[in-house]
Amino acid sequence: MLESLIQVFQPLATKQFDLLLIIYLVAITTEAMSGALAAGRRNMDIFGVAVIAFVTALGGGTIRDVILGNFPIGWTQHPEYVYLVILAGLATTLLARFMHHMKSVFLMLDAMGLVAFSLIGCNVALQLDYPVVVIIMAGMLTGISGGILRDVLCNQVPVVFCRELYASVSLFVCALFLALRALGVDTDLNMVVCFVIGFGFRMLALRFSWKLPTFSYQQRWD
Repeated sequence: MLESLIQVFQPLATKQFDLLLIIYLVAITTEAMSGALAAGRRNMDIFGVAVIAFVTALGGGTIRDVILGNFPIGWTQHPEYVYLVILAGLATTLLARFMHHMKSVFLMLDAMGLVAFSLIGCNVALQLDYPVVVIIMAGMLTGISGGILRDVLCNQVPVVFCRELYASVSLFVCALFLALRALGVDTDLNMVVCFVIGFGFRMLALRFSWKLPTFSYQQRWD
């Protein structure tokens, strides 16, 4: 198990600097922690915590790969990711009492995860030569599906549809990435620009409570 966790960081030894990989590891860790906290609010046992942590962190990429026919699914080839997210979820049960002191940090890490997952999803679909609309949907699926699965399994309305701009940020990042790519911007520079702008957009949405218009319909049909 220890050897598998060490393998997570081996790619860093062969590349001078892989920002996306680092962000991905941070993203799946923080998403696993958010899943564990959601499970705790529903009084789940340790097994439930581990399952929700796994689904939240790796569910989006799994759904994307299944829909795109991209096999084998990523985490099945990197079981160290499974160890990482489950350990992060279980560790959260010990750290939960201190989480409210780190709320701002946690929101920042979650924003990083959203943007990173969106860019990763776009890249996967690009490599498979899918059309633009599918590439954007793949990015969004990767970015938001884990949170949707978490909330559904915890019997809640998915927060990505009813709070500050979240899914819209993913859509914006995917569209910006493709637009800059069409303009011939270098891929690495493109990712950095999209990450910085997307992260800033999400943090501004949190700061100023930016939301899309809501639809409320209460009339009965009887």
